[in-house]
Amino acid sequence: MPHPYVLLSAAVSLDGCLDDTGPDRLLLSGPADFDRVDEVRASVDAILIGAGTLRADNPRLLVNSPERRAARVAAGLPEYPLKVTVSASGDLDPAANFWHTGGEKVLYTTLEGAERASRAGIRADIVPLGHDLDWPRLLDHLHDARGVRRLMVEGGGTIHTQLLQQQLADELQLVLSPLLVGDPGAPRLFGPGAYQRGRLRLLQTRQIEDVVLMRYAPTAPGTGTGAAPADRHWLRLACELADRCPPSGTAFSVGAVIVAADGTELARGHSREAGDPTVHAEEAALAKIPADDPRLPTATVYTSLEPCTHRASRPHPCAELILRAGVRRVVTAWREPDTFVPGADGSGALTAAGVDVVVLPEFEAAAREPNRHLLS
Repeated sequence: MPHPYVLLSAAVSLDGCLDDTGPDRLLLSGPADFDRVDEVRASVDAILIGAGTLRADNPRLLVNSPERRAARVAAGLPEYPLKVTVSASGDLDPAANFWHTGGEKVLYTTLEGAERASRAGIRADIVPLGHDLDWPRLLDHLHDARGVRRLMVEGGGTIHTQLLQQQLADELQLVLSPLLVGDPGAPRLFGPGAYQRGRLRLLQTRQIEDVVLMRYAPTAPGTGTGAAPADRHWLRLACELADRCPPSGTAFSVGAVIVAADGTELARGHSREAGDPTVHAEEAALAKIPADDPRLPTATVYTSLEPCTHRASRPHPCAELILRAGVRRVVTAWREPDTFVPGADGSGALTAAGVDVVVLPEFEAAAREPNRHLLS
């Protein structure tokens, strides 16, 4: 089942600590980064923290900027993102700020924890996940029952560790602070355990006053070089879009989605969209984005069939359109067969031009299905 785009957000000291052991919260960044975090909060559907963070910090988890809240309302969204916490025991303070500020709240817990939280008078939608906490089930529920498409996770370290170890995180936004805590008892960002192997893919670095923001995408084993968990979600959508194409005996049915580096969908399209008998999926999607959109160079094009390099219906094939747009990453499910263009190699042409092309063959069957009449 589809999950939300999961963004892990944290600030750490140079020695990897989230805080010290003093009575007051250690401030690891400054006003400019706090404002950046506020901007990210305003862009998501839900914000999640663990029970330990709720107890230790007593946070409100609000969007502080009135302008950003107004923009959410103008876009048809709630003023504040959904606030989510997770507690196996359900033993939480009903007077905590979390329950009494902002908009709607959800507590995910166990069957036993749900009874305890209900008796305590916790003001939230209490969702029991069974006898144990189940992260995939929790994410399914957020996506399907609450409509959450982008989830920001603000900690703590145990939550971040679990999501990374279970390969459920799509992005890590890490702020490195020029401080050394040096306390062996201080909480750390990540705990011990089995993590997926391979280097994370660096998306961005940015200096903000005296801290540095680093954005990484975790990689998923067995999905090709540079593939991330979110790639499956978007490529699955591209294959679903291919099913919407009016059938043709002379052209493939293809779906495409263009996604910014922060996980925002920029545009989607499919072959023969809007009654145009010759438009291709990537072409249709790119046409919906201004050519000067600064997000294009770091965006990813997801397409059920690799972009074409030759076509008779239009002067510019899709591989050329992608290069002209400045996109440098393409994820596809299916290499183009010789049905119409013998020796077609869109992936090779893009790779030769410096584009990172990832092929996920696990989706080939879904990409072929709406084209089965062309392949018999």
